[in-house]
Amino acid sequence: MQQILLPDSDATDALGRALALTRVSPAVVHLRGDLGAGKSTLARALLRALGVQGAIRSPTYTLVERYPLEDGEAWHLDLYRIGDAGELEFLGLDEGTAVLWLVEWPERGGSSLPKADLVIGLSVEGLSRQARLDALSGNGEAWLSRLSGYPHLTQLPASPVQSS
Repeated sequence: MQQILLPDSDATDALGRALALTRVSPAVVHLRGDLGAGKSTLARALLRALGVQGAIRSPTYTLVERYPLEDGEAWHLDLYRIGDAGELEFLGLDEGTAVLWLVEWPERGGSSLPKADLVIGLSVEGLSRQARLDALSGNGEAWLSRLSGYPHLTQLPASPVQSS
């Protein structure tokens, strides 16, 4: 587990870039947090750092946006608006071309989603945000290990509880 204080949107973008540059593949990332916690902002920064060109749209209404990467596709899902996990059957998520899943509101997808490698919990702390990163697989642990050695990330302040 790693906790990082994100004092402003630039810090959230820096975390997204660091995640992109240290990414393992394939990977499933569950993005958790209340509305406005920065889930889409972080996903956008990560995708941009992976070379996605053009508009990076929020999947709030489309439920899934797909982006080409050098090694496959990134799928950004926002499940806030689904009423039942069964609705995911119609999105074509079983095609197997995704090497990166970024899933907002994953609890609404239930067992229809692949298991997370990394869970990123974002919360608002006053005027700042806090990110808590938890590895749930070997790939997730490898990603966190790479991330902890990323030089620009060390410039972001750690929360009082840095790791466990």
